[in-house]
Amino acid sequence: MNVMKVIGKTLVVLALIALIGLGIVTLQKFATEPRDAYLQGQMEARRVLVAGKVPGRVEQLFFREGDMVEKNAIVAIISSPEIEAKKMQAQGALGAARAQANKAKNGARSEDITALKAMASRAQDAANLAKNTYDRVQKLYNEGVLPLQKRDEAETQMKASQSAADAAKAQYEQALAGARSEDKAAANALVMQAKGANAEVDAYLEETKIRAPIAGEVSVKLVEEGEVVGSGMPVVAITDLDDSWAVFHLREDLLKNVSKGKTFSMFIPALDKNVEMEVSYIASVGDYATWRSSKESGGFDLKSFEVRLRPKTKIENLRPGMSVLFPMEQVQ
Repeated sequence: MNVMKVIGKTLVVLALIALIGLGIVTLQKFATEPRDAYLQGQMEARRVLVAGKVPGRVEQLFFREGDMVEKNAIVAIISSPEIEAKKMQAQGALGAARAQANKAKNGARSEDITALKAMASRAQDAANLAKNTYDRVQKLYNEGVLPLQKRDEAETQMKASQSAADAAKAQYEQALAGARSEDKAAANALVMQAKGANAEVDAYLEETKIRAPIAGEVSVKLVEEGEVVGSGMPVVAITDLDDSWAVFHLREDLLKNVSKGKTFSMFIPALDKNVEMEVSYIASVGDYATWRSSKESGGFDLKSFEVRLRPKTKIENLRPGMSVLFPMEQVQ
C-alpha cells in the first residue's frame, strides 16, 4: 500500500510538471509568434443640419429618423400667421399703387373734362362781356359823359374776367392732356415698390416650407410637430451616406508611408470585409493631441495628424460610426 501511494504521488507530481512545462512552451510560442496589429478608426459621413429662416410653429413633419429623403423635398412646414398678415398688407398696397398708376395714365374722367370745358367757356363769355362793357365805358369817358373812376372800374373788371377765363382754360387743357410725365413716373415707381414688398413676403412664405438641401438619410429629428422654432433653428439632420470617409489619428512618426492619393487595404469588422481606400486628407489636429516625450529621455514631442481615407468604390451597408482597422504593416 505504501508503494502504491508513493507511485500515485509521483505520477501526480509528474503530471503537474508536464502541465506547467506545456503552459510555458505555449506562452513562449504565443509571445514569439507575429500578431496582426491595427490602427483603429471609424467611418464618418457628411451631415447637414436643415433649418428654416422663418420663426414659427412646426405644423407638419414629413419624415422620421431613418427615412431616405430626396434633394429639395419638403421636410417640414412652419406656420406663421404674422407672415400671412403681411401678405395681405402687401397685396393691399400693390392694389392701391396700381390704381394710382392707372389714374395717372388715363387722366381725368370724360365727365370732368366736359365740366371743365363748360366752365372755361362760361369764363370766356364773361371775359368777352367785360371787354365789351369796357369799350362802351371808354367811349363814354372819351365823350366826357363818365368820370375816370368808372372807366378804371370797367378796366379792372375786364382784366379780372380775362384772368379767370385764362385760368379755366388752363385747367381744361391740363385735364385734357392728362397727368404730367413726372406724376406718371412717380405712380409707376410706387407700383414697383409695392411689387417688391409683395415679392419679399412671397419669399418668406416659401421659406415656411423647409426643404432638404441634399439627398440622404434623416439621421436625427430635432423637433416635434407643434413646437415653436426660431430663425435658423435646425429641425432635422440629414446624412449623405454616399459621401463618407474613414478617420484615423496617427502620430507623425507613422506618416512616412502615408500620403495623399495613396491607396490602402482596410478591414471593416461590421461588414467582415477588406476594402480599398484612398488617402484624401492629412492635417494636424492641434497641440492637445501631441504625444509628449519625457524630459529624462531627451526625446522630442510627436504631433498627431488626422488622416481621412475614402472608399475607392461604393460599399453597400457601410454606415457612419463603423470601426475601420488600418494594418500597421502597411504603415511601417
